[in-house]
Amino acid sequence: MDNTKTSPGKLKLNYKRTFLIGFAFFGILLLWQVYDSWCPTFLTDIFARSMYNISSAELKAGDPSKILNVQWIVGIIMACDNLAALILLPIFGNLSDKTKSPIGKRMPYILTGTMVAAIAFPFIPLLFHNNSIAGMVVMMAVVLLFMMMYRNPAVALMPDITPKPLRAKANGIINIMGYLGGAFATVLGIFLKLSDYINAPDNARKLWIIEIPFIVASVLMVISAFVLYATVKENKIADEMKDEMAEGEKLAAVENPVVDDAPMTKANRRMLLAILAAEFLWFMADNAIGTYIGNYVIYYLNSASSATMLLTIIGGVASIAGFATAGIIADKIGRKWTITCGLAITVAAMTAMCFVSPTGNIVGANGEYSFPALLFAVWAIKGFGMALVHNCSFPMVVELCSNKKIGKFTGYYYAASMSAQTVTPVLLGLVFKASLAWRALPIYSTILYALSCIVFSILVKSIKAKKVDNSYWLEAIEGD
Repeated sequence: MDNTKTSPGKLKLNYKRTFLIGFAFFGILLLWQVYDSWCPTFLTDIFARSMYNISSAELKAGDPSKILNVQWIVGIIMACDNLAALILLPIFGNLSDKTKSPIGKRMPYILTGTMVAAIAFPFIPLLFHNNSIAGMVVMMAVVLLFMMMYRNPAVALMPDITPKPLRAKANGIINIMGYLGGAFATVLGIFLKLSDYINAPDNARKLWIIEIPFIVASVLMVISAFVLYATVKENKIADEMKDEMAEGEKLAAVENPVVDDAPMTKANRRMLLAILAAEFLWFMADNAIGTYIGNYVIYYLNSASSATMLLTIIGGVASIAGFATAGIIADKIGRKWTITCGLAITVAAMTAMCFVSPTGNIVGANGEYSFPALLFAVWAIKGFGMALVHNCSFPMVVELCSNKKIGKFTGYYYAASMSAQTVTPVLLGLVFKASLAWRALPIYSTILYALSCIVFSILVKSIKAKKVDNSYWLEAIEGD
């Protein structure tokens, strides 16, 4: 019997190809940044009109507590989207695992999902502007449905063609590409301020202020999908990578080896469930911040919505630093302790946010206050910490499956995150209704981040992959 095997030194991450795969994530975060920054405020305003027959800006000036009463409805709508994702993401993951086509098993879903979502997306602000609750919510559902078709296969594409020991570094690269996508939307939000639209009288509201970010997001999504399609030939690369993928299985950071078509071992199943439980908690915290930070800034801090975009930029820059270094840190101390450190850093930052209050210093034409400088530091620290978490957590999940089940396990990862994002908007909306206090937002998130850190550090074992050599910079870029 031939016992020769590929040397671990031959496993080298192809940076050029990984950057190109990152265009899939570029489109995902581009859309979510626009969606999460604008849609909760759209819903707040449109339901304020429905319930109280005046705009949310008029409520803010008159009886701001009523805005908090609306948040539970906003939470239900945002949660319904996530509930659909909880069901659909595993379905599309399984389907793509079993798909065979001339352009690959993931690409048909990526292209179809992108095109339909991109066409539907600009109709959300148009329907909001025309005060159509039903039309806006239906269009949000259409966008979410086809983004679910896109998201799981797009994320699964990286581990499909990246050996297991190299996935943390590769995940850092595609996350950086994703944050560059989000940056496009963020910059637009600085110059096209949502608060200028929301605070304006009805006859002075300009549709283009809220429409342009959605159109730009759609155009860039389509471009990113076609760059991916033109440069990443899925079937060809999969054939070329067979030997390296097999060697990666032997070097995986798992308690028990993973065997094709065999049931998971008890140890690996325990590891998977522990990771998913902690992930559920940190996504509950993350989604609470992502869903309500725009409203927190506009309605509680009484600051310009452009401040939210500045927070996103600062957090994004810090996240890029985290993604760039997370793989290196994980090589030194292991993925478990990299994630634990990231969560601990985030808890410290969010604890500081619990003490933030409106400044009371009027600087805007609409009576807006200056923005609390402490939040910029909070977002930088939180961005770096959660980058360490997100960079290493997904590779830990797909480490526990064979290459035949990457889409399915990607579905597990997103089932945990989407179930958290289904629960948290409604739960926090009810907390707002009961407490009538915006300060509940940072307190709620801090508690959940702390719980996830405790669960992860206690229940997840630290298993380091065997070291492999990587190609770097010009050497990697020149590789095929």
